[in-house]
Formats: sequence, structure tokens, C-alpha cells
Amino acid sequence: MLELIAKETGLNPKYVSNVITLLEEGATIPFIARYRKEMTGEMDEVQIAQVQMTKTKHDMIARRKETMLKTIEDQGALTPELKAKIESTYDLVALDDIYLPYKPKRKTRATDAKEKGLEPLAKIILLQQERNLDDRTNEFINEKVKNAEEALKGARDIIAEWINENEQVRTRIRNMFSREAVVRSAVVRTKEEEGIKYKDYYEWQEPLQRAPSHRILALLRGEDEGFLRVYIEIDPEKAHDAISGIMVKSNNACSRQMEQAIEESYRRLIQPSMETEFRNAAKDKADVEAIRVFAENLRQLLLAAPLGQKKILAIDPGFRTGCKVVCLDAQGNLLHNETIYPHPPQNEQAMAMKKITSLVESYDIDAIAIGNGTAGRETEQFISRMKFSHDVKVFVVNEAGASIYSASSVAREEFPDYDVTVRGSVSIGRRLMDPLAELVKIDPKSIGVGQYQHDVDQTLLKQELDRVVESCVNAVGVELNTASKHLLAYVSGLGESIAEKIVQYRKENGPFRTREALKKVPRLGEKAFEQCAGFLRIADSPNPLDNSAVHPEAYGLVEKMARSIGT
Repeated sequence: MLELIAKETGLNPKYVSNVITLLEEGATIPFIARYRKEMTGEMDEVQIAQVQMTKTKHDMIARRKETMLKTIEDQGALTPELKAKIESTYDLVALDDIYLPYKPKRKTRATDAKEKGLEPLAKIILLQQERNLDDRTNEFINEKVKNAEEALKGARDIIAEWINENEQVRTRIRNMFSREAVVRSAVVRTKEEEGIKYKDYYEWQEPLQRAPSHRILALLRGEDEGFLRVYIEIDPEKAHDAISGIMVKSNNACSRQMEQAIEESYRRLIQPSMETEFRNAAKDKADVEAIRVFAENLRQLLLAAPLGQKKILAIDPGFRTGCKVVCLDAQGNLLHNETIYPHPPQNEQAMAMKKITSLVESYDIDAIAIGNGTAGRETEQFISRMKFSHDVKVFVVNEAGASIYSASSVAREEFPDYDVTVRGSVSIGRRLMDPLAELVKIDPKSIGVGQYQHDVDQTLLKQELDRVVESCVNAVGVELNTASKHLLAYVSGLGESIAEKIVQYRKENGPFRTREALKKVPRLGEKAFEQCAGFLRIADSPNPLDNSAVHPEAYGLVEKMARSIGT
């Protein structure tokens, strides 16, 4: 497995082995990337995550092999050659092809024909050596099989299943799909008007290889919503000829039965199977690309430059319901809230200007944050016309996900006495002060950083976006005495439970003076301390080492050096 992971990732096997060991010991990706460079050959977080994902994939394949071997052994069909073949195969698709003949089946047309005793006839036809097929077929007519045509049909059903399970056939057709498959869509009858937003795809066709990920996701969404039919296909005649080249060995009555069985096998079994396989593969590829875009957009949003500890007036714009205004102190605490109506239908601009001016003066506001949602542009224009007695900066803030936060349990816990509009405005203001600290409170996929976030693999999306948040939090570092439990939860080695205990300890015992004091927090042991300490800082600590990210193992050495030179 080590060699496979190294080969697939293109990384040094020695360092891959070290990364796997560190991960199995409980080290986090940010910790390994920053503090174990000598063991990883200076791999970055992306490479370490790639090793982790590749190992997870091969662990899953290993478990799949165990299941296959046990199932085949229970059937009494496991030969040394078959066992060696399964154990030496590391591609999941190839493994499934090997396993297909032995896979437990529900009742099929082939199993029904076998129950009627037609398997020997199917073998005769498959060999294609029988010169008098009619006479041999008549031997199988009995109380279960009424006539020769029924016997031949049953035999063809059995052969069709054998063809479908033939590795060589499936490989040949799969290669044709890889090279020649076309993705085609058509509108569902009677849905032309209702599904007008998919008009461009009512009669669409292009090579699957060249179809971009966003188009695949759009087509599949149209199909899920009931407006489109999506097909992935190749030329059936070319497929038939390819299978015939493998399965047809002569030119007689048996071979003519084989041709019919091939046509039946491709239409009923092989083509639907390959279409599903390539549809899933195209979807998976599109998901990966879409999630990559989400992750990159999220990273840029989280790492946006913070304004810092400034006094903020935040506005959540609106027309009919007005603009909700809140004032925050430099620590983000809510001081005041009210609503103004500068836009239609009320148009109370004079009153709104008077209130804003009064609030800016009363709370010594440094900056105004305006959400970019409905009425955002009009509100910015309204504020920009105003003059204040001191310099007040005006910023437009991306408010995506603010409504999700305002209705969340996190917001209710922070502001139990205020409604969702106030909570949303506070979130807008805090995003300007410190985007990362505020956005970690929201489910990453609700922040609105890409299209089709509800269409892609939700598990994979969550894993990747959580990894990005963790990466950003640990890249920036966290102020131990001011960070919320939501921010601390993403710090290497902590998690939600320990983060909550840190905040509780802080409330009961006052601010931390040194990092070492973290060891007094319940359930925060040596391993968790090693993982988290380098990503935490204490601004007013008497120990300068606590003001920046320092490798925990360097503490003792640095302290000895400091004492030796008297500083």
C-alpha cells in the first residue's frame, strides 16, 4: 500500500510512511505541515491531505477485497489463481469486474432459465460447435419449457449474463466509452415551458470527455428537477461489433444465436451498467472540480484582511422592512440597535441621516459596514452622501450566510434577547473586524462561495471545506484569551469539546497567563497540548514565547539559551 500511495501521489515513499505514522498517532495536518517538516520532506498541507485521502481510498479497497474473497470462498469457487488475481488488483473498477460473476444476485431472467435446466443448452451455443442445434434444442423441451423458441430464449438470457460478466468484453466496451462516449440531453415532454431555464439543454450533445464540470452538474440538476433526460452513450452498432469480435467464433446456427444474445446483453445489461458507471465518474469529477473552486473561494474569504479592533456601525440593508443598524465596540460587543427607513416605500431619508449621524458621534464610530444584499447598493449611496465630524470609513461586506448564522443556535446563545435581524447585522459588523473569527460560526457550505453546493457530494464538500477552515485558522493563529469556542474548535488538536472547556476554564479562572496553563484545562492532555500550543498566542503574557507560534519542543532549549545570556 505504501508503494501505491507514493506512486499515486508522486511523493517520496519514506516521507509518505512518516506522514501515515504521524496521522495514525493522532497528529493533525496543520501540525505535521508546520512542525514536522524534517519528517515529511517539507510537504505542504495539500500534499499531506492527498496522502491521507489516498490511504483512505486504499483502506476501503482492502476491505472490499476481504469481502470479495470471503463471498467467493463461501461459494467454494475461490482458486489460488483467482485469489492471487484479486490480491494483485488495486483498481476498484477492475475488482468489480472480477467479482461480478460471483456477486450474489437477485432473481434474474438468467437465473430463471437456469432453474428450467437450460444452462447446458447455453453452454452448447456458447461453444458454437453444434451442427444440428434444432435437435439438441428439442431435448430441453419439457413441462417447464413449452417449445424450442422458449428454450433458445432462455439459453440466450443465460449467455447474455455471461457476456455481461466477461472481463474482456467489459474492458473493451469501457475503453470505447472512455474514448467515444457522448453526453446527450432532451427535454421531458410537457415540461418545455416550466423548465425554460434549461432551454439551452433541450437538445444538447457533446463528447463526454470535453464536457466541463459545471455543465455536467447543470444537466444532472435539470434531470433531478424533472425537466431533462440525460443520456451517456456510444454507437450501439460499434459496440455490438466489438463484442462479436470477442464472443463469436464460427458461422452457424449457434453463432446466430450468439449474435442475438450479444444484442440483448448490450441493450439490457452492458449499456445501462456502463452508462451508470460513466455518469457516476463524470459526476465525481465534476464534484471534485466544483469543490476545489468552493475551497479556494472560501480560503480567500476567510483570509481577507481584518479591519481590526475598531468601533463599528453595521447596517443590514432592506427596502420595505427598513435597514437594521447596530453599534459595536472594539471587541465586537453589541451596544445599540435600531431601524431606519431611508428607502421606498417610506423614504424617511432626513430622519435616517439624523439617526446615523447621532450614532456615529455618540459611539465614536471608526467605520461603517454595509451588507451587500438587497438594497445594499442604495444604502451605500445613501451613506456616502453623509458628512461626519471625523473620518469614518465605509465598507461593503459580503453578507452571504448571515441569515444562516442569525437563525442558528450559536446566534441564539450569543444574543438570546434579540431577533434575527439584529443578530444578522452584528455578524456583518464583526465580519469587517475579523472575517475569520466570525465566519467559523457558520457552516462553510452556507457561506455562498460557489455554485451547485447542494448538488455535489455533501460528505466530500464538508470534509474539504472543514479542512480549509482548519488550515486558515491555524495559519493565522488564535488569541487564546479572546477566541470564541467556535474558533478554538478548529485549532489543531482541540475540537468542540475541549474548546468549550477552555472557554469555561477562562470564565472561571480568568485569562491565561501562559500557554503552560492550558494543561490545567480538564481533558487537555500532553498530546492535545503538543498539537495546539504552537497555534495559540497570549498577547499580554509575561513569557514572550507565548506571543507567537513556537514549536512546543523548543521551549526548554530557548529558555536555557535565554538564561545563559541573561535575557
